[in-house]
Amino acid sequence: MEDKKPLILVSNDDGITAPGIRALVEAMSEFGEVVVVAPDSPQSGMGHAITISEPLRMDHTDYFGPHIRAYQCSGTPADCVKLALDKVLDRRPDLLVSGINHGSNSSINVIYSGTMSAAVEGAIDGLQAIGFSLLDYSMDADFTAAKYVVRHVVGKVLEHKLPPETLLNVNIPKTSKEDLKGIKVCRQARAKWVEEFDERTDPYQRKYYWLTGKFVDLDHGQDTDEWALKNGYASVVPVQFDLTAHHAIGILNNWELNEEN
Repeated sequence: MEDKKPLILVSNDDGITAPGIRALVEAMSEFGEVVVVAPDSPQSGMGHAITISEPLRMDHTDYFGPHIRAYQCSGTPADCVKLALDKVLDRRPDLLVSGINHGSNSSINVIYSGTMSAAVEGAIDGLQAIGFSLLDYSMDADFTAAKYVVRHVVGKVLEHKLPPETLLNVNIPKTSKEDLKGIKVCRQARAKWVEEFDERTDPYQRKYYWLTGKFVDLDHGQDTDEWALKNGYASVVPVQFDLTAHHAIGILNNWELNEEN
């Protein structure tokens, strides 16, 4: 009996009509059967939020053409993955890919990213999962280099399989395929946002605030995602969802913090 093609679930946080997800669907169609479940509107910066206080709605869409089964969901990226696994798919997917995000999800941005949270949700459920981001916010972004990176990384993941409870955070610099230096496995850079709120006044004289800020790279290592991206490489960072600071357990035990009544 002939083996089934790999089943690939695609989601994102920029919304189902974003150019990035169309580029990702095109690349994934070369590997297997593609099913899309993505937000019906932009959900950037939602992190791993889920919807619990109102119902979710999900509708079929022909946005990707008649050969791609696709649904738009009123919820967050994590909601989309949960609904896909419970209500849409008739078998477990062989791979979950999220993106291609418009903008960076390197370094600390991984914490805030809806793109990566969709991938994390899949990894929590034991799926092979990857999040892809392109450092270009333009809706006219050139995805040629990004699609090359996507094909290369996905091919290796399908061939070798990721370690348990691990997913990949892949970021691609804004460059042509010809100028892309290569792909590097990296660690997450130590960086942060120095944030401010711009205070303004609406026509009714009520104050409102826009979040602004400056991204600061505090890491001088040449093995980080930030270094790779600044130097023309796509970065691949293995990510885990176990947030335990294992190195600190021994320190806390030395505090004699444990107590039994």
